[in-house]
Amino acid sequence: MTTKSASVRPERHLGHTMKPRQLTMMGLGSAIGAGLFLGSGAGVQAAGPAVLLSYLVAGTLIILVMWALGEMAAANPNSGAFSVYAERALGRTAGATIGWLWWLQLVVVIAAEALGAAGLLYSIWPVIPVWALALAFMVAFTAINLAGVRNFGEFEFWFAILKVAAIVLFLAVGAALLLGVLPGVASPGLSNITSDFAPQGLGGVAAALFVVIFAFGGTEIVSVAAAETQDPERSVGRAIRTVVWRILVFYIGSVFVIAAVLPATSESLASPFAGVLDTARIPGAATAITLVAVVALLSALNANLYGASRMAYSLAERGEAPQFLTRLSGASVPMLAVAVSVAFGFVATVLELLFPDKVLPALFQLVGSTCLVVWGSALVSQLILRRRATRDGTALPLKMKGFPALTVLGLVLLGLIFAVGFSAEESRVQLFSTFALIAGIALACAAGARIQGRRRRPE
Repeated sequence: MTTKSASVRPERHLGHTMKPRQLTMMGLGSAIGAGLFLGSGAGVQAAGPAVLLSYLVAGTLIILVMWALGEMAAANPNSGAFSVYAERALGRTAGATIGWLWWLQLVVVIAAEALGAAGLLYSIWPVIPVWALALAFMVAFTAINLAGVRNFGEFEFWFAILKVAAIVLFLAVGAALLLGVLPGVASPGLSNITSDFAPQGLGGVAAALFVVIFAFGGTEIVSVAAAETQDPERSVGRAIRTVVWRILVFYIGSVFVIAAVLPATSESLASPFAGVLDTARIPGAATAITLVAVVALLSALNANLYGASRMAYSLAERGEAPQFLTRLSGASVPMLAVAVSVAFGFVATVLELLFPDKVLPALFQLVGSTCLVVWGSALVSQLILRRRATRDGTALPLKMKGFPALTVLGLVLLGLIFAVGFSAEESRVQLFSTFALIAGIALACAAGARIQGRRRRPE
């Protein structure tokens, strides 16, 4: 049976040294990055204050996706996560296609976050060029990921703590500014929101939706990291519950403050957090938040490099990628999987040197809709696997509440997002490109599976 291809390879072991608190903060670290600190401004520019509707829709969807992933990850913690679940539910080709699609998405995001962090740092310290800073970041975080999951997890934990603390302070300053309690600073009130809530109408909300989807992308990395976590059955449920509500509070709270303080036409939306703090007239705060944004992007880079390398390892383990990617170091790290996952990031630094300020916008355009396909596969897989478990009488350590209604609701929301996306020219091109990429990956995976099947028949 094609759905049992994972069993034809000898079992490999990554280790189980990541702590539950590190798993929780990794989920935050992967999601609170370029999408929030850079993408939130682009969302407000596209839709005005109505971008909040985009965040509510996407936030509801990611909650449902994470609940579905949590159920499957607790029952089967695996570094291939949703790729493995799609394989078990839909077949080998589907699982491999989703795995490769997510890996490619993260490879692009890693490069984008390195360049984004370098650009922000250059804006306040214009000494070392952007390409050189990005190169230094890529070297440093490759080394961190090769050091071992325990060291990586602890590093990511403190990175994420700093981001969370900064966002909490930002929300406090934003609330004080809006309430008019900052001395010598006039409150903008809610006039920016109430006077022109949706300046671009439904089209603006649709355009912003794909910016927001990119922002939430990466949260699913929790299900990947479950395979290397102590007591995954308990840790996954706790991490997912914590990550989901914190992300919603941080994202929606921060975007509300930005939309209330900065008009949709403000040039400050290029760096929205710094723009709000400049309005609050807090000395040095804009520079400080820019540094925090740099840390946020590097934290997300760190987490996404981890996720990409583990997915490459899982694909190789199941025979869907070259076997050399399963080679582990003495620290139980898939070192060659890490190497291939960072390769494009190094290429991007060279492209930035050759084409300054052109690479990052292009990278953002490449990954907007791939998240939707991965999330859709998770919902469909959970719907099938949960019904299968019920039919077979298999006990599940963690169950998604409201099944199957909430899973179906997630698929309906996903369908509506696709419908809205096809209604706008810019997102329509992106969606067609994504589906063309998926078709190409699926054909390659199917061909590979057929070749492997021929090789195995004599056995």
